[in-house]
Amino acid sequence: MSDRPDLKGRCGTCARFVRVIETIDANGEVKRHGECLLGVWPSPLWETSTCSQYVERGTFTAKPQPRSRGPRTVRRVSPASASSPGVPREPIDFELPEELLDMNADEFREILREVLRDELGVSDPVMGQRWEGGEVVLKPGKDGTQEKRIPIETLFSKVVMIRDKLRVLEQKVNAHPKLAAEEKVQMQQYITGCYGSLTTFNVLFANKEDQFVGQKGDG
Repeated sequence: MSDRPDLKGRCGTCARFVRVIETIDANGEVKRHGECLLGVWPSPLWETSTCSQYVERGTFTAKPQPRSRGPRTVRRVSPASASSPGVPREPIDFELPEELLDMNADEFREILREVLRDELGVSDPVMGQRWEGGEVVLKPGKDGTQEKRIPIETLFSKVVMIRDKLRVLEQKVNAHPKLAAEEKVQMQQYITGCYGSLTTFNVLFANKEDQFVGQKGDG
């Protein structure tokens, strides 16, 4: 997107414009949206949007000041207590890990993303190399009607979004406090059935652990 001069000063060329997803509108035009690291706009954020926090890609040089390698300061924190107001609380002494204190903002952000992905069961899977640059062709059976071409990357991103949402739904069902065990089992069977219906798209994934897994015999 950085080679488009019409996006100069727009979100599409901003260093904070991340997790780019392509969609195709009714006219066949490719639209791109993503997320802002600063959360300046609500997601999704379209590439033609803009704001006062724009930073051109390749020019973002802000770095934290180097930290000394001297002894770390012990932080004293008074924990919340169930005791009555006015009763003094004993402070707890602890040290923050040196690795955490030495991280810059980008490193901390990346680790935070990994933790959230693990907790939510979502990830950024890789598409098989042989599919890169390919197209899905929808060829109508009726003569004289135009075929539809969709970049495989666009199809893959939609398949991944469906997979991630199913995984989040699965976790919410299993952790729901008001569902009986029998209800959870029944809903889990529906979700597993959805996974099985989507195993056709497993061929797009580079890594087997990212693929859909349904009941035995699916795929």
